[in-house]
Amino acid sequence: MAKDLRAAKNFTNRLARMTPSENDDDVTDSGASLTYPVKATTLRVKGFVLLRRHPCKIVSLSTSKTGKHGHAKIHAVGIDVMSGKKYDDIFTSGHMVYVPVISQKEYIAVDINDAGYMTLIDDAGNTRQDLRAQDDDMRESIAQKLAKQQDTDVLVTVMKIMDQEVIMAAKIGVK
Repeated sequence: MAKDLRAAKNFTNRLARMTPSENDDDVTDSGASLTYPVKATTLRVKGFVLLRRHPCKIVSLSTSKTGKHGHAKIHAVGIDVMSGKKYDDIFTSGHMVYVPVISQKEYIAVDINDAGYMTLIDDAGNTRQDLRAQDDDMRESIAQKLAKQQDTDVLVTVMKIMDQEVIMAAKIGVK
């Protein structure tokens, strides 16, 4: 019994000596990851995955049968969202793969300059001029829609993947 009392007294003494950090009330960065793990068997065509460290949209998935000494393999082929290059990789079906965190936002396109940079307005009325369409076809399409717009807005969908933003689509419509 005396031994238990000594242990309890030592514990309370240690608690009394501990002082809270002066920085406990500071707001810190959440440290949120740009990717999250999923099981390889949950991947689907038209989904997203990191292939050789590139965020890719999956265009093809194939599964091989289990072999004599192992698991089934999954062969994934995807197109890099940023560059348009094709990447492929092979995963073991039971292992975890990384999927990029993705968010989409719609903007109203106001103007596009000769270099392809666009003036965009968000829901709050804030403007930005730091985005440009990746390929020439997208730039021409947006420029044509802006030229012939009348009473409707040109809506641009911007996808944010791994802290990079890319213009994915443009359409005419009312926001």
